[in-house]
Amino acid sequence: MEGASKTSHRHVIQDDSVKQYLSEVSPRVKPGAIDMSQHTLFDYQECIDNPIKSFMAFDGGYQEIIVESGHPSAALCFFQFGALYFRRDDLDTLKTTPFIDPDDMARLRQMERLKLVLPLRNYVLADESSITHSIRRTLQRFFAAPREGDAKSMLDTLRWFIFRQYLPSAQQHSTYILSQCPHCQERTELSSAKLHPINFSMPCTSCGQELLLIDVLRLHEAIDDELGAGQIMGYVTTAVEQLVLVHFIRIILTNSPALLKEIFFFKDGPLGFFGQTANMHKPMLDLITFVQTYHHSLFLVGLEKSGAFVEHAKEISHLLKPGQVLLLDNDYIYKYITPGKANNTHPYAYTSYYGQKLIFKTPEEALYVVTVPVQALAVKPVASSIKDLQILLTNVAKLRCDMYDNAIMPIALANKLVSLSNRPSAGILQRFAQGRSANK
Repeated sequence: MEGASKTSHRHVIQDDSVKQYLSEVSPRVKPGAIDMSQHTLFDYQECIDNPIKSFMAFDGGYQEIIVESGHPSAALCFFQFGALYFRRDDLDTLKTTPFIDPDDMARLRQMERLKLVLPLRNYVLADESSITHSIRRTLQRFFAAPREGDAKSMLDTLRWFIFRQYLPSAQQHSTYILSQCPHCQERTELSSAKLHPINFSMPCTSCGQELLLIDVLRLHEAIDDELGAGQIMGYVTTAVEQLVLVHFIRIILTNSPALLKEIFFFKDGPLGFFGQTANMHKPMLDLITFVQTYHHSLFLVGLEKSGAFVEHAKEISHLLKPGQVLLLDNDYIYKYITPGKANNTHPYAYTSYYGQKLIFKTPEEALYVVTVPVQALAVKPVASSIKDLQILLTNVAKLRCDMYDNAIMPIALANKLVSLSNRPSAGILQRFAQGRSANK
């Protein structure tokens, strides 16, 4: 092993350009003694007449598995997604019972699980030419798969979502622009009228090759056929979690819209689409606007367990009184959380978020970073413009659990039921995949 030089750092330290650069950059401003009166603070008020009767939480997890070691290695990625549902009555029963009956606990663990496997490196479908096209085809099949009790597939829901088919005919979108065809890399478009009604595909307007509806997620733009698809796996997880949410919203709107006033939706993480899938935040904003305008309520929150906002919330916890809420605006975020200069022409994360961020300290002093849905993001949001805000906070406060710091029961339980651990899950999945490969 060749050791690094013990003295060459002096060339860096003595360099004038390095000294000049260090004089120009600075880290974020540490909170210190922030004057909270200068920021958007308001008091939490518990809603005594709570309209929520049931809860749904959405989460997903994945494990990357090396099936064949060596150089290069062959790897797959296993996903599991879940939609956890339980009634408020079931939870209330547990709180008033000295001993928990296993049957009662089972009602809190009613979860529909969706499983997905994607090629990660050096795997392709038998009838596809590359990892890129194998992933496109696999995701299209996953979304098109029939689910028990669902009249429409999730792929049909994706079309409904993208082309705004919940709106009156005159207001629906007829086309969707793809920034890059997966075959010719030219800018092209999907047409609602030209999409095949069963397989949801159509020819590219530039090269004539097959476009798939799943291409709207733009995942094909980030896959490297030689290095693999590891960089998209997180994007796949967050996109599928939220499209499962959209699918349930569609089912409720179709069958019993009044239920939207009784169901509380939880998402693990902030309300946003990220990376390659960020363009999906626009149709999500439109769907929120539609639901809140015509059906009055969409009780949905995103809850963060880690990251810069969670760390900042811990730093300022002592500055917040129990029952206080800090609504985060551009100036605050860019001064204390994300180093940079506030751009007051655009709200924070306006290209990916469909919700406004806040820090909530409950009366019991639990601390949460919450994203709440809005019809339009604001540079300087005000509490009065966020629909049903006190109802949202009431249900966040009521569902605290002690599985980890400031945990929320639906999110914690959903994560427990779908996450794939390094031990023993990863090892078992590896042996399972190797066994299947050996049998071919």
